[in-house]
Amino acid sequence: MKLKDKIAVVSGGATGIGEAVVRRYLREGAKVTVVDVRPKSELETTYGDADADRLLLLQADVTKRESIEEVVGSTVERFGCIDILFNNAAIFDMRPLLEESWEIFDRVFAVNVKGMFFLMQRVAQQMVEQGGGGKIINMASQAGRRGEALVSHYCASKAAVISYTQSAALALAPHRINVNGIAPGVIDTPMWKDVDALFARYENRPIGEKKRLVGEAVPLGRMGRPDELTGAAVFLASADADYITAQTLNVDGGNWMS
Repeated sequence: MKLKDKIAVVSGGATGIGEAVVRRYLREGAKVTVVDVRPKSELETTYGDADADRLLLLQADVTKRESIEEVVGSTVERFGCIDILFNNAAIFDMRPLLEESWEIFDRVFAVNVKGMFFLMQRVAQQMVEQGGGGKIINMASQAGRRGEALVSHYCASKAAVISYTQSAALALAPHRINVNGIAPGVIDTPMWKDVDALFARYENRPIGEKKRLVGEAVPLGRMGRPDELTGAAVFLASADADYITAQTLNVDGGNWMS
């Protein structure tokens, strides 16, 4: 087990990639604080089959300072420290650039950038105080590698994740805190139902067509599964990645070459 007795915080852990990573971290021996804006009752239903002694389930909004403080404080109180942050909470929206609004900009950047940064900062402060180093993994996206006409705010927010990952890695290197990112490609999560519906609306497509097309366009010929992100999530959180920092790893079936 690569993460035996490590303490991890996973934001956006209720479904999709976050849930897959929580379950993989548990299998690798970690204890995990699962953070999500969804009600705690939903988290309890999702993880009812898991070992409760190695889980802390928290409803928290990463756009709020008091929620971030609660995440760190409750984790340390329950498990004693924080060794790993899987910084995954995010939202998606899209529309033509000429129709974008201040409100959508504020909402996307509040979660995807502000929430990501300040959760990372607060956990890093805790790691520095502990003095034992740590691993921070920020979830970016292939959308952060390029612009898209209908997805301007989301693309820009994920580009910011990549940039903050690099800056934080340099700032935290003296403390033996490794900061890296993962840039997924098109992953078949529950969110894709909403994404597909938005593309259907703005590109005048039948429901399901965009999802099929983006899967076929991947060099490996299909969309990824959430569990196919977990190997990278474990690797970057483990001692195997002790000499890797400031990188954003593409896990996208070959969509982006770098």
